[in-house]
Amino acid sequence: MVRFPFSAIVGQDEMKLALLIAAVDPAIGGVMVFGDRGTGKSTAARALAGLLPPIDVVADCRYGCAPGQQGSCPDPCTSTKSRKQAVPFVDLPLGATEDRVVGSLDLEKALRSGEKSYEPGLLAKAHRGFLYVDEINLLEDHIVDLLLDVAASRENVVEREGLSVRHRSSFVLVGSGNPEEGELRPQLLDRFGVSVEVRTPQDIGQRVEIMRRCAAFEQDAEAFANSCASDEQQVLKQIARGQKKLPDMAVPDEVLADAARLCSAVGADGLRGELTLMRAARALAALQGAKAVRRQHVIAVAPMALRHRLRRDVLDETGSTARITRAIDELFG
Repeated sequence: MVRFPFSAIVGQDEMKLALLIAAVDPAIGGVMVFGDRGTGKSTAARALAGLLPPIDVVADCRYGCAPGQQGSCPDPCTSTKSRKQAVPFVDLPLGATEDRVVGSLDLEKALRSGEKSYEPGLLAKAHRGFLYVDEINLLEDHIVDLLLDVAASRENVVEREGLSVRHRSSFVLVGSGNPEEGELRPQLLDRFGVSVEVRTPQDIGQRVEIMRRCAAFEQDAEAFANSCASDEQQVLKQIARGQKKLPDMAVPDEVLADAARLCSAVGADGLRGELTLMRAARALAALQGAKAVRRQHVIAVAPMALRHRLRRDVLDETGSTARITRAIDELFG
């Protein structure tokens, strides 16, 4: 199935940047996208997953183990052969139970042979890929909590019904929702790495271009994708370069001080703000091929890293993004 090309998405620059940053460094902890319906939230997440090159997986492993990791998951997983598979993109439906998410006892096998066996859930399927939850603000809180725990630890631990199972589950968590349909609890929202807002484009030229590209895609998806192949390769090279540079990307002390001063100025709760700001700035610098992390990288990612972590000020009803912009102007000119 041909997916709409990531590079062909018009506008929504902050959302696309947040997804690219998460692709470079999944440890950032997930991307929350709040905004109007029909603004390309799920299209962008699917397009990015579709853009990434296939991954190598140990043959017949149900947990997506990479070659060299044989024997480290609950499956026998000892094959020396590997196969290529597309980067996983798993949709988590709103009605999903905890069993379906984390995995459960394989009842069919238990009834047939009397043997207790674990049936992997959606967290196993999403390993090394993307886990997407549309309308995450309507998902039960304990499921959201569970997803965030696993996204942060990169490991799914199941202790139930006499089963004790532990397996890798490293994925980019992408949640989206429309705030008019309900808010995500602040305690859960704070645990997302970055948060972006998307709005319906107001520029007539942009709206016309979106219609033009969608019509071309609907008419001949393959031809449209081929016409974007060069741009897609550029995005792919950018991600690959960022992933390669990231481990060597240090953050100078003066940039750490900038991040701490900014978080203090806007009144961000806890220290997740500083940590996410540092990680996102590193990922952005790596993505852009910079030699070192600079203040400009901190400033560029500050709104997405902090807007969902600000305390409400009853004396200041200014929006979170405007408060962050104002603090940046006051601190850095």
